[in-house]
Amino acid sequence: MCTGNICRSPLAEGILREKFRKKNITAEVDSCGFEAFHVGDPPDHRAMKVAEKRGIDLSSLRARLFKINDFDRFDFIYAMDSSHYKNIIKLARNGADRLKVDYILNVLDPGKNFDVEDPWYHDLAAFEDVYKQIDAACDVIVEKIVAVSDQK
Repeated sequence: MCTGNICRSPLAEGILREKFRKKNITAEVDSCGFEAFHVGDPPDHRAMKVAEKRGIDLSSLRARLFKINDFDRFDFIYAMDSSHYKNIIKLARNGADRLKVDYILNVLDPGKNFDVEDPWYHDLAAFEDVYKQIDAACDVIVEKIVAVSDQK
């Protein structure tokens, strides 16, 4: 989850979908934002460029807003930064909803609550940096899901 759902969160969606595909994991992956000014728009061209460079196609993704029923649809909800985390927590209906929410970078550094910097105001290099952070976090997410499924 990020602000307009055109930079960080669609990168995370695309990366995670691709990692799941490679591991034959069936799971629903989606991204969303909190600001309506990009609803229906494709990801930022810079996000698409860094993803495409790695064989990930984001062109079919469209920005959407976070909805309360996302708490029902998903087991995990990852925020890109503290403002998004706080916004999601405010919308949580109960403790179970709140337990689903975390900073995405906490999978790498538990409890540190590090933000994924918003690359929107920067050049392509910032999108590359964001890609690397999210890619590393998605590796850990996949490892955890594989470990849980191996235990079943």
